Amino acid sequence: MREVALDTETTGLDPDTGDRIVEIACVELLNHQPTDRYFHMYVNPMRDMPEEAQRVHGLSSEFLADKPLFEEIVDDFLAFVGDAPLVAHNAAFDMKFINAELKRCGRPAIPWERAVDTLKIAQDRFPGARNSLDALCQRFGIDNTQRTLHGALLDTRLLAEVYLELNGGREPGLVFAEESAGAGPLAAIVVNRPLRAPRPHAPSAEELAAFEAFLDKIADPIWRRA
Repeated sequence: MREVALDTETTGLDPDTGDRIVEIACVELLNHQPTDRYFHMYVNPMRDMPEEAQRVHGLSSEFLADKPLFEEIVDDFLAFVGDAPLVAHNAAFDMKFINAELKRCGRPAIPWERAVDTLKIAQDRFPGARNSLDALCQRFGIDNTQRTLHGALLDTRLLAEVYLELNGGREPGLVFAEESAGAGPLAAIVVNRPLRAPRPHAPSAEELAAFEAFLDKIADPIWRRA
């Protein structure tokens, strides 16, 4: 199953008032696990950078001045995400900004039904707890020490690890079989369980007597219930 984890950095909180995307990152997930395929671009917002936003992500107007416009990267972005579900933390925020940028480019909006919100998943699983990305990294033992500022690519990689943990983590004994010709990737579960051959005969009289003596030591054993 292919999914895409994504994150955006912006000039502010509301695209309806003129705020724009300044950084966008995506990481491919297969069976909830991140692959080495990713998409990452800084974007020229064609407007000033508010000081409060720059304090969050550290991206200045000067740094973004020579970066491509969103309309120049939109084809590559859409090609990367394809029709995969989009995994985001507080997905409503990212989806609103992405669809606002797509509208400016004359492109169809991405349906909200494609969004998978890890914040909502975490809130359902840990009600009343802190469920920020940093808090979830701490809860799951994910190293986020490099996250001194918000950055879309780093945050997306952390999000991918958090999403994997929210879905049960890397289960021991789960091994992905190599791709066979024409068959596609297969998943196999390997369980190390010793083989015990069935008894070839009924219990002896001595064994039955020993079992009855054992049952005498148990209050109301289930083996003697009618």
